[in-house]
Amino acid sequence: MNGSKSPGLAGFGILKNTTCHTEKKISVFFSIIFMTVGILSNSLAIAILMKAYQRFRQKSKASFLLLASGLVVTDLFGHLINGAIAVFVYASDKDWIRFNQSNILCSVFGICMVFFGLCPLFLGSVMAVERCIGVTKPIFHSTKMTSKHVKMMLTMVCLFAVLIALLPILRFRAYQIQASRTWCFYKTEHVEDWEDRFYLLLFSCLGLLALAISFLCNAVTGITLLRVKFKSQQRQGRSHHFEMIIQLLAIMCVSCICWSPFLVTMARIGINESRSKDTCETILFALRMATWNQILDPWVYILLRKAVLKNLYKITRGCCGVHIINLHMWELSSIKNSLKVAAISESPVSSKQINLQPLSSAGQ
Repeated sequence: MNGSKSPGLAGFGILKNTTCHTEKKISVFFSIIFMTVGILSNSLAIAILMKAYQRFRQKSKASFLLLASGLVVTDLFGHLINGAIAVFVYASDKDWIRFNQSNILCSVFGICMVFFGLCPLFLGSVMAVERCIGVTKPIFHSTKMTSKHVKMMLTMVCLFAVLIALLPILRFRAYQIQASRTWCFYKTEHVEDWEDRFYLLLFSCLGLLALAISFLCNAVTGITLLRVKFKSQQRQGRSHHFEMIIQLLAIMCVSCICWSPFLVTMARIGINESRSKDTCETILFALRMATWNQILDPWVYILLRKAVLKNLYKITRGCCGVHIINLHMWELSSIKNSLKVAAISESPVSSKQINLQPLSSAGQ
């Protein structure tokens, strides 16, 4: 069975010459632990985000929370679906020939791996773009970035990720069982066809592009906030901006650290026709690194919240005895004043009203 032509036997040829070996008991144990921790972490993060969404109905904060909730929900379903399939494969002693005769399970596994891999990266970049617009163009953001538009963006991102995941199926290219026999993905063994290389390069390039967009937009947002802080003495409403940019920077760092090895490895396989001897172990290690992203993402929202950061600041100040951060930057709990200040500063009508207020009060 070479698995190269028949979709029902796709990938089975690789089972005969497997160079990656994993211990069944250890693998099942760690798969269950990672899946459980991921589900609990993402569930807690969803509860926190939903509670925050109920408290902050302002458009700027609401749009960010909707996107963040979409990211965490995607990670949660990624743990549920991919984790359940992985545990089943390990528990079945990785005997794909017995339970995957029609290649349905491998196809579903491959589609989920691609979708739940790209979708969080896309959502992270969309969140960075949204925050960049919210900081640099507050009037445009407050009038145009409504909850309806944010939900449309979430839908478009998910549909685009689904399209990328279904592309091999639409082209009658079955997903392949990988050398470790524990997961399915694009063909990474003896890649010679241009279409197989295209899928690998498409996945890696889209993921790296999403990381690059996140880095660029977060850099612009951070620089803008610092410039405003140094030029203006107004502290009103800035706490949420800084809270959100800290969370975005943490998400970007986690995504870069966790996903870069896997994306670079896929790109290297897609570019190089020959396959190195340690590619199997390298891919497996990079995949496990990428899996950690779905576990660490929710902890960004659990730990990097204003209430937690304030308590950490108080503990640090009590231990060190020095003032590290100006506590006034955490005073307000609403973005409303920030939007008012931005609208007043950029609206000529509002500026006239402000100038008339002292005159009217003086006349009285």
